[in-house]
Amino acid sequence: MALTVVQSPADLQTPAAADALRVIGFFGDFSAAARRARPHFEAFAAANPGLDVRLVDVGAVKGVHTQFGVTAVPTAISLRGEQVIRTVAGEQKPDYYERALVPHGDAADARGEDAPKQPPVTVYTSPTCVWCTRIKQHLRKHRVRFTEVDVSRDPQAAESLVRRSGQRGVPQTDIGGTLIVGFDQKRIDTLLKLN
Repeated sequence: MALTVVQSPADLQTPAAADALRVIGFFGDFSAAARRARPHFEAFAAANPGLDVRLVDVGAVKGVHTQFGVTAVPTAISLRGEQVIRTVAGEQKPDYYERALVPHGDAADARGEDAPKQPPVTVYTSPTCVWCTRIKQHLRKHRVRFTEVDVSRDPQAAESLVRRSGQRGVPQTDIGGTLIVGFDQKRIDTLLKLN
């Protein structure tokens, strides 16, 4: 889908699939900030051809912004059906629009790609573990969904780790049944196909 510039309120009707994700950006030529932000929003739309993205010039199409609770420009929202799920206000860069408006599970679809098949990931941590924090940051950087288990609060999980790996220390990362002790970034990247 290409960016659709809204010409009338009818252009904002709910799409055929009511649960489909769509993004609407509200801009206005009367606002210097909105004029600067609009090219970034358009670049975000171009980078996500699988996403339904609409652009509203509130000076030309009056009143539609109020039905979505928008009170200032530039503002962008993402919706499922008629339900606003995320809002971004102010000047932003294209990558920020994507991170803020497109939920993780929809990102590949929005870019027009097949969603990669990712094995389940569980990171076993403790509150004082510096390497645990690094693993979590690495996974978040690559937009990998994971479950965190704090072994200091879950003795059964700690015992399970000892049985599986022979190690009590953390971090330990379970990627699709393969247990990695410590922060072995190369092995994590290989198993998750992040290279």
